[in-house]
Amino acid sequence: MGNQQQGSGKKYALILGASSGFGGAAGIRLAKEGYHIFGVHLDRRATMPVVEDTIKQIEDNGGEATFFNANAADDAKRKEIVAEIRKMIPEGKHVNILLHSLAFGTLKPFIGEEESKSLTKANINMTLDVMAHSLIYWTQDLYWNNLLGHGGRIYAMTSHGSTSVVPTYGAVSAAKASLEAHIRQLAMELGHIGVTANAIKAGVTDTPALKKIPGNQRMIDTALYRNPAKRLTTPEDVADAIVALSDLNAQWLNGDVLAVDNGENVMDG
Repeated sequence: MGNQQQGSGKKYALILGASSGFGGAAGIRLAKEGYHIFGVHLDRRATMPVVEDTIKQIEDNGGEATFFNANAADDAKRKEIVAEIRKMIPEGKHVNILLHSLAFGTLKPFIGEEESKSLTKANINMTLDVMAHSLIYWTQDLYWNNLLGHGGRIYAMTSHGSTSVVPTYGAVSAAKASLEAHIRQLAMELGHIGVTANAIKAGVTDTPALKKIPGNQRMIDTALYRNPAKRLTTPEDVADAIVALSDLNAQWLNGDVLAVDNGENVMDG
């Protein structure tokens, strides 16, 4: 994988949650660097125009796009997609970047006024499976299909909710904390082949996922007050960081949570 990044052939990125937000922006930005983008997304007909626009922007920026409209947490679909990727990538080449950017969880309190409005076991299991544990299973299948190699990068989108409390965010908070633990474990277990794994903790970003969180306007207002640039973090800021972190000179950054927020979270206020 290191040889690919030094210019000896096409580069490949697999983005889970590729249609919009962080995943969409990363695909478009990586296209400018010559990556073939494999994208996994789950969209119905109403949101397919967004997917089509992302694919067009990838192609307009010089990249190639192969998108799969499938549930990334479905075991059979995952194996089918990885097998298809294996067919498309020549032997000796690898997936240079795996980005986990799945935002699909249940926003309910643990203890609601009514039982029907509280998190259930099924809600919690689904949220953790999609937003955390799926990272493990995708990485396993890539490894077993010889699609990981030296210089490879694994990124997982976490949030400040992994260490702080937000109303109705309990299941997602647990998923983010779990995701960070999975990243540390993968960094240790894949270190011997030169694949690094890091979580990216973005500042408050105006994405579709943020809009679903109750009280999101207060989060936006606080971020605008605290951020030295007096603006929100954008998906493009994160995409730029991914490009920089994927350079071979960043090989020794591994197993950590990297804040991409212009210092927003350390400012007093």
